[in-house]
Amino acid sequence: MAYELTTWVANHFTTLEIDREAVVFGAATHDIGKVLHPAELTGPGSAHEPAGRALLLAHGFPPRLARFAYTHARWTDPAATVEDLLVSAADKVWKGKRVPDLEDLLTAQLARAAGTEHWEAYLPLDDTLTTLADTAESRLSFQSAYPVTPGDPIR
Repeated sequence: MAYELTTWVANHFTTLEIDREAVVFGAATHDIGKVLHPAELTGPGSAHEPAGRALLLAHGFPPRLARFAYTHARWTDPAATVEDLLVSAADKVWKGKRVPDLEDLLTAQLARAAGTEHWEAYLPLDDTLTTLADTAESRLSFQSAYPVTPGDPIR
């Protein structure tokens, strides 16, 4: 999802510079802290967020990349960058979820970068997110076929 979103942004908002490598890394590792908090694999919780950041830092990843483990659920923070918002949006749309407040913040960044009206940035973003979210069922079905805990059978 992050790769698709960053490709779309690069093609449609050419004046907006994004750190694509960081977004893709962030999307791939944002939940890494769940290895230390496995109950959060299937249940609620946010302990994995600071734990994931600390884990990545302890293994030598730079703060600019490790931050996504912590920021992916803090997209309302005024300091959230467009990269933070893209990681959060990729996380949500991967699951087929649409979060209007998150999308509004992302749209504002896109519109500002392009010098366009909010709605002019939102309409193509909405189309893209809808297309990506529409394929979530197959991703979730594939993922749910694998056990969460060792010893559980593969479905």
